[in-house]
Amino acid sequence: MDIVGLIPQFGGLIWTLLAFVIALSVIVAVHEYGHYIVGRWCGIKADVFSLGFGPVLWSGTDKRGTVWQIAALPFGGYVKFAGDANAASGKDEEAMAAVADDPEAARHTMHGAPLWARTLTVAAGPAFNFAMSIMIFVAVSFSVGVPRAPLTVGELRDLPQGGAELQVGDEIVTVQGSVIPEENPAYADFIEALPKEPLITYGVRRDGVEMSVDGPYLLPPVVLQVVPQSAAIDAGLQPGDVITGIDGKDVFAFAELKSAVESSDGAPLSLRVWRDGETLDFTMTPKQVDEPQADGSFKRALRIGIAGGMAFEAATERPDLTDAIGGGVANTWRIITGSLSGLREMIVGNISTCNLSGPVGIAQTSGAMASQGAQSFIYFIAVLSTAVGLLNLFPVPALDGGHLTFYAYEAVTGKPPSDKALKVLMTIGLAMVLSLMVFALGNDLFCP
Repeated sequence: MDIVGLIPQFGGLIWTLLAFVIALSVIVAVHEYGHYIVGRWCGIKADVFSLGFGPVLWSGTDKRGTVWQIAALPFGGYVKFAGDANAASGKDEEAMAAVADDPEAARHTMHGAPLWARTLTVAAGPAFNFAMSIMIFVAVSFSVGVPRAPLTVGELRDLPQGGAELQVGDEIVTVQGSVIPEENPAYADFIEALPKEPLITYGVRRDGVEMSVDGPYLLPPVVLQVVPQSAAIDAGLQPGDVITGIDGKDVFAFAELKSAVESSDGAPLSLRVWRDGETLDFTMTPKQVDEPQADGSFKRALRIGIAGGMAFEAATERPDLTDAIGGGVANTWRIITGSLSGLREMIVGNISTCNLSGPVGIAQTSGAMASQGAQSFIYFIAVLSTAVGLLNLFPVPALDGGHLTFYAYEAVTGKPPSDKALKVLMTIGLAMVLSLMVFALGNDLFCP
């Protein structure tokens, strides 16, 4: 066995695990802190705040008597409130019996608090996940900015043909004599009509003077992002790569690359790639993916897993705070609706259940996004945080949504489900959650 040859793989594994632990720990910490702080505001005492499960690596007790701890298995966490028997908030019969004759003490337990207090405390975990996602999206919006109007060259990308005569600060007036439309389908028609050549004609305004200059094709086959668990990332493509040929044919437009992939019938493709002035050859096999559509449906298509962009980075400006918050809310809502739509389509059999990733898949995605930069990794955390918040709202016993369902029953009937019924339902809920985890893990290991 070549031990030296395993070192890069081992380093990649460590990086992937580290990224996964960091992402999951941040999300779990925010989720559980939501439970903790809202519970405290509602007068419910927290006995334990744990980040992770299993053997305790570190612990400390604060002035309120809450034990804060970090455990060895970083795959979740919990807040154990007064009156809870376990991390799933099952009732501790002995503890509740001890305060049965003391209404004030019972009021500070999870099971003796008013219905409104319990509901707010349980709902706070997912709510904090959604709030964190919105805050991250807003922060990214302020960090990256929004394209300046009119479209202005902010930075020229490193392309084989260079930037030609385009310069930083040029305001784009026309491309091939036409104004760039803002909405589809006019924009798609405009792109389709552009000549697929290395250089095209731009009408620009430079220092107040309008002129015509040559520049790179508007949407070249440049790699701006590599999708995790894709053919491109398996082959070793990197952000900044420029695809100059496919199966021996020169390509100058991203649309040409997309067309070649879609018409490949899943056969291996030979790509010629320009990277930092050097030409490299790659072979990759497109994968079938289920892509969400605007109407909520999904469309199956062949993809290699890259995202492209314009031949230059557009100059940006600071967004309006209201617009940034609106965008953050819209992004979070889009993830929620897309996830629900995908789940529905999987249940009815319209898309493959392989779209459901387990811990291995999430870990691989964490490492891949972290390797593409802090911004990509933080954005991924926001997406995963929304998914975790949504998952916890499913009406499954042992999840937050299950507890909220019990509280809804109590609100309607005036009394909670019996302790016996709760124990049975919680057992069923835990079995469902574990089954889902095993199924998702099977997808990680056996799906193509």
